[in-house]
Amino acid sequence: MRYTLRQLEYFIAAGETSSITLASERVHISQPSISTAIAHLERELGVQLFVRHHAQGLSLTAIGQTMLKEAKALVGQAEGLYSMASEATTQVRGQINVGSLVTLAPLVMPELAHSFEAAYPGAKIHQTPHDQEGLIAALQRAEIDAALSLDLRLPPEVEFQPLAAMPTHVLVGEGHPLARQSVTTLAELAPLPYILLDLPCGRDYFLALFLREGLEPNIAARSTHQEIIRTMVANGHGYALANTRPRSDLALDGRRLIRLRLANDFPVLNLGLMTLSSVRKSRLVEAFAAHSAGFISDAYIPGMVPAYPGRHMRQAV
Repeated sequence: MRYTLRQLEYFIAAGETSSITLASERVHISQPSISTAIAHLERELGVQLFVRHHAQGLSLTAIGQTMLKEAKALVGQAEGLYSMASEATTQVRGQINVGSLVTLAPLVMPELAHSFEAAYPGAKIHQTPHDQEGLIAALQRAEIDAALSLDLRLPPEVEFQPLAAMPTHVLVGEGHPLARQSVTTLAELAPLPYILLDLPCGRDYFLALFLREGLEPNIAARSTHQEIIRTMVANGHGYALANTRPRSDLALDGRRLIRLRLANDFPVLNLGLMTLSSVRKSRLVEAFAAHSAGFISDAYIPGMVPAYPGRHMRQAV
């Protein structure tokens, strides 16, 4: 066999992203190295894996699509050897595939992943950000081993380990009419322009808060991107509701955001780890769950400021 698992990994990255550039970013290797690996595989196997489109990325050929499935299965089996070895020894090693809610991924996962890999040098985390529905589907398809998310609309087969409370708060810009207040209510907010974070499950949760109070929000704009929401709010387009609490109070354009507490008594969402209850946890997954529980708490969440005092962890409904 005159090809390597590393070359297969590069091929998989290119096949899943349809781009040499994106594949390079995913596996943290240079673009020429990706291209060289693919060219070597094509020569060695005697097939054309991709159709190259000038300035428009790659498309898998028919045989390339078949080879991608087989390559993923082969690499998965190879990675499984580490898991098998971990089960038989006291060592924790191998790759764990961890999903994370898109709003949490840039805040929590970098520090958590670095801490875990430092504690277990033989382990490696592969991160996959997604919305809540996507994370649950990925768990059910066994594409990820665990997911860092919120307890939003969890099906019975998903086990949730709560780690820290994530109370809902309000974001406004410095020039907003409520900017001088520290506390507000949904009744006060309802007639004002609302910039909605339009993600599956989360969107329904925020809108249900108004419904509980018999109110209808004045949705002025919506986006699936948290940083777009924050920048719009900082520029005076309206207010936003959020659960994440970035340490920086600046939007990406440098304008300041102000956080207000909601006086309404709502069920508090929890940040935690999702796994599939029907799947036996490997030593690696158990180690990651234990590490996460020791690293994240109400007192400390990577990338975030503390929640308001007096808020306790409760199951959201």
